[in-house]
Amino acid sequence: MSRKYPIGIQTFERIIRNSYLYIDKTDLVWKLQQYSTFVFLSRPRRFGKSLLSSTLHSYFDGDRELFEGLKIMQLEQEWHQYPVIHIDLSVAKGQQSADELRHALSYIIEPYEQMFGANASEQTPGQKLSGLIRRAYQHTGQQAAVIIDEYDAPLLEVLHKSEMLDDMRRVMQEFYQPLKACEPYIKFCFITGITKFSQLSIFSTLNNLTNVTMLPAFSAICGITEQELTECMGEDIRLMAEEYECTPEEMHAKLKLRYDGYHFSEKSPEVYNPFSLLNALRDKKLDNYWFSTGTPTFLIRQMQHFRTDITGMDDIEAPATSFDVPTEAMTTALPLLYQSGYLTIKGYDRDAQMYALSIPNQEVRIGFVQGLLPTYTGLGGGDVQAGFALKFWRALKKNDINLAMHEMQAYLASIPYVEGFKKKLEDAATAEGFYEYTLYLIFSMLNVYVRTQVKVSTGRIDMVVYIPDTIYVFELKVHGAARQALEQIDSRGYAIPYQADGRRVVKVGIHFSIEKRTLDEWEIANAPQ
Repeated sequence: MSRKYPIGIQTFERIIRNSYLYIDKTDLVWKLQQYSTFVFLSRPRRFGKSLLSSTLHSYFDGDRELFEGLKIMQLEQEWHQYPVIHIDLSVAKGQQSADELRHALSYIIEPYEQMFGANASEQTPGQKLSGLIRRAYQHTGQQAAVIIDEYDAPLLEVLHKSEMLDDMRRVMQEFYQPLKACEPYIKFCFITGITKFSQLSIFSTLNNLTNVTMLPAFSAICGITEQELTECMGEDIRLMAEEYECTPEEMHAKLKLRYDGYHFSEKSPEVYNPFSLLNALRDKKLDNYWFSTGTPTFLIRQMQHFRTDITGMDDIEAPATSFDVPTEAMTTALPLLYQSGYLTIKGYDRDAQMYALSIPNQEVRIGFVQGLLPTYTGLGGGDVQAGFALKFWRALKKNDINLAMHEMQAYLASIPYVEGFKKKLEDAATAEGFYEYTLYLIFSMLNVYVRTQVKVSTGRIDMVVYIPDTIYVFELKVHGAARQALEQIDSRGYAIPYQADGRRVVKVGIHFSIEKRTLDEWEIANAPQ
């Protein structure tokens, strides 16, 4: 009998009763409800937040039989049934006004009013929620478990519309406000979503809300760790390896490169994206599953609004106060990029209290770049891949940078009349900067590690590209010849720091022609070993 993967299934009871694959997180579920009465957790989309919410629902509902054989049975000595109010606010996405949002919230609450009763004097969503919690306690004699999943869903699509955001935020503030006053009637309250809105603007008086998002103890509560993959899915990897005609070890490495790399605290184990990993094992195919619905429009809009430098996303150092901050207090797109899963923690300097942030893995890099290409260059991601990316990559793999440059020249020359490309070039602060991030995005789409504006003692290198056996040092010129660009690499010793690496070092000077809108000429030289 083949393995049943719970893809698209977010209900704990259904997964257990129908014998779907389940990665046992119940020990962390038990510790979470012991940790604090009011808990907030942020994780990227499709990372298992809804399954976690459903697991908590079953636990507080007293469904002991569902947990037989799981880790929680070694921890929980007494099982009680509590009334559960479980609200999924993803249903309220897409509302275009405060009135529409109030109506949507009332609609979501209605089934619980049928269960615990309604009061005609309760008019607003917050009043209705408060009444429900109190009546649940009165009807059962037990405190209620309140679970709010996707708490930020109604607000994400209007982040860029300040007036609408303010109106809708006030509706959500009124909705959450009763939770503090209802504390005597609440056994446990769990709120989860993608982003982090401040307690002041959203949760109002709920000053006892504990944010566990970056606590090491709960780093692995969503997603799949390396240990869990090895212990629970070894046979799945072996079967996928047969399809790819490679060893299980090689297949494991491919999966790790593609889907692993998330860290949610300074001491977090590496975490795989569960949605993509399970899809890959089911289909026995490496693909960009997380991006099947595209990069969220709210993220692209915020990056445009803050004029985000996309070329620096592989090398960011920042304190937690720069990225673990309320969404509405953002002065850059960094918090949203981190909270949405497009950046993750890659290191931590305890003395300086600084985090190193980077793109998590190959899937995020490729999918993100495809989403960004039209925004930043006016070029279509699919068109770039189909147009020349494969030829370009094959030329690099053959160590033929001259052929690679010819391929890029031909490709860019073939699109001089694409209006989007011309408009982006005209709007760019500098032509050199425009071509720099165009090259950055193209290299990134090929999953080539590339850094731009690399600081050295003698200046800044425009671009450094790393492939397994070669390092390319690029200098770009719009006003000046390719020979001048190559001479600048030599005169400032840009290639010297890389000559001890062991890989071949190649210097490339490029001249871009604004009139031709493509590479006009280039000069190539090998650095001494």
